[in-house]
Amino acid sequence: MPENRLGLKGIFIVALRIRMIIISSYFLMNAELAKKAAEKVGNPNVLVNLVSRRVRQLNSGGGGLNRPLISDVGNLGAADIALREIIEEKIGWEMPEVTELVRPQAKKRKKR
Repeated sequence: MPENRLGLKGIFIVALRIRMIIISSYFLMNAELAKKAAEKVGNPNVLVNLVSRRVRQLNSGGGGLNRPLISDVGNLGAADIALREIIEEKIGWEMPEVTELVRPQAKKRKKR
């Protein structure tokens, strides 16, 4: 009877699936809050970075920056708290200026 072996590739795929399940349950958030926050921020990549950084701060414990900046958090998760803080403009961020890249010109070599 042949053994059922996953192999290295199979183990890697299973580990990725487990990680995605953990991450998705960890960052469950209200879709309406996410939509409103996306309108405020403008760039979805920046929104993801803002929320993930703020969730880490909220979950790290301690005081100061680790406390919610909004009142009445109720049963909200850390991601929803972070989104509400963005919507209510309790968190600030700056978008860098977009500058055009210029390709450097090669120096001309002297002929010998």
